[in-house]
Amino acid sequence: MTVPGRRQARLQDQIQAEVAEMIELELKDPRIGFATVTHVDLSPDLHSAYVWVSVEGEEEVQQDALEGLASATGYLRHELSLRLRLRRVPE
Repeated sequence: MTVPGRRQARLQDQIQAEVAEMIELELKDPRIGFATVTHVDLSPDLHSAYVWVSVEGEEEVQQDALEGLASATGYLRHELSLRLRLRRVPE
């Protein structure tokens, strides 16, 4: 695993903070429940991001929360583009 550059590390931190705030305050999907963003891995070319999420509850509740988050990816990407003002928002 390579050590991220300063821009990549800064973007990872910004994406983690923004996505955590959106999940906590803006997403109204009842399936999501209590989800916490634990880490963000950003590819070196900044085209894809892997967001690691921790969900409290039983297996079924966790699966429902992940489905709710998956259905909200379009909204999350759109909001990230507005908040971070990037030319291309990581997928």
